[in-house]
Amino acid sequence: MARYQSPAARRYIKSLATLMIAYGFTLFGVGAFFTNHPGVQHPIAYVLGVLPAVPLILVFVAIGRFLQDEPDEYRRLLLTRQALVATGFMLSVATIWGFLENFGLVPHVYAYYGAVLWFGGLGLGSLVNALLEPRASEA
Repeated sequence: MARYQSPAARRYIKSLATLMIAYGFTLFGVGAFFTNHPGVQHPIAYVLGVLPAVPLILVFVAIGRFLQDEPDEYRRLLLTRQALVATGFMLSVATIWGFLENFGLVPHVYAYYGAVLWFGGLGLGSLVNALLEPRASEA
């Protein structure tokens, strides 16, 4: 039986799908550009370099919009908890890595991996929700 989804939830899912497709296209497109034009320093290169970040930033906006528009307090609680777990996870890993890097024990990692960790942390937050809220899988 299909679960009820609020208009906010449907808009959120549609936004995420659209943004992830846009991210894939921009990442591969910009990557191909820089592969074929190494060492470009023209101002347009900076604009292109920022393009893959835009869909990811808009994912954060979509999450905020969902939290604002979703009428179901329980669903808002679940996503808020996921986001808090994701944030704590990402900040903890980044802090530990930063100290290890500072002491020359691990290699440098690009800052955009923070977003990768955060999105992975959303998955961890989903697991936390499933453990703490047995009915979370029904929401």
